[in-house]
Amino acid sequence: MSDSSPASVLEIWCDLQCPDCRTALDDLRALRERYGDRLEPRLRHFPLEKNKHAFAAAQAAEEAWEQGRGWAYVEAVLGRVEELGREGEPFLVQVARELGLDAEEFDTALVDGRHILIVDADQAEGKAIGVTGTPTYVIGGERLDGGKSQEGLRERIEEIADRLLAGDAH
Repeated sequence: MSDSSPASVLEIWCDLQCPDCRTALDDLRALRERYGDRLEPRLRHFPLEKNKHAFAAAQAAEEAWEQGRGWAYVEAVLGRVEELGREGEPFLVQVARELGLDAEEFDTALVDGRHILIVDADQAEGKAIGVTGTPTYVIGGERLDGGKSQEGLRERIEEIADRLLAGDAH
């Protein structure tokens, strides 16, 4: 981590088939409006076993990042978690096509598993720091668990971000 970066990083451990993570997008939008570039949201993958398409969705999101539309893809998939639950991988490819991404490449990526290592590494790191449900946020070394309740979470994140960013000013 270089000190030259003025932004604070907010890690969001997320399962792309999780309705609670969809709710978290509203918080994320509000945080983006408030902090702009000073807060860097980073999606980390934590697909839960109960959501059978979440692991494929995480791989697809990585492919979207490679094609330059990571957040747009994540938001599109989370916005339609029910469809993902019903349709699985074909839905992931369809969303890519709707966003004008290379859908064939998504299909291939899901078959050849080129992004599995990234997803596995995220999941292992999440487990190691005590993530059990999604969404879970990590900012300034503090873990905030949104899997149980998202009540007051955004305020906590803002509190910590304000403190971290105030520290940058000196």
